[in-house]
Amino acid sequence: MASSTRPIDARGWIFEVRDLEAATETWLPIAGLTTFTVNPGENEETADTTSFESEGAYEEDVMQRGASLTLEGQYRVDKVTGAQDPGQAYVDNVWANQVGIDSHNPVRWRHKSQTSWVVWDATMTPGEQGGGTNEKTTWSATIRRNGWPTTAPVVTTP
Repeated sequence: MASSTRPIDARGWIFEVRDLEAATETWLPIAGLTTFTVNPGENEETADTTSFESEGAYEEDVMQRGASLTLEGQYRVDKVTGAQDPGQAYVDNVWANQVGIDSHNPVRWRHKSQTSWVVWDATMTPGEQGGGTNEKTTWSATIRRNGWPTTAPVVTTP
């Protein structure tokens, strides 16, 4: 009998950044993405616990957990107004200019088939933008989790 489980499409993932400048809670979808990578081992630190009793086998304890999310795609603009996609624009023009405690910003993501968001308090490094003669302009950002992840239910508005 065939398995009822199936792989999910990568294009079904949704990534949003919270606009901390908005008067009410506002999440901005990040458009134009063509690839993403979640690295659950980023910024992990370990302590070597190998001793004579280890009998030549390596031993360690994980002392710190971290994670990162890399988003890559195409720089997007509204063809009528010329304005950059609001999610990309927030990352590039607001979040990228913050330092210290202000460099933290919430992000969330989920697959369209899921009923809850993964939510991170995060910092971000803007990625390179560029392109060649017959290419579209690229856009990217690397987001790093601070603290532990949380979840939030998907709320649909009628």
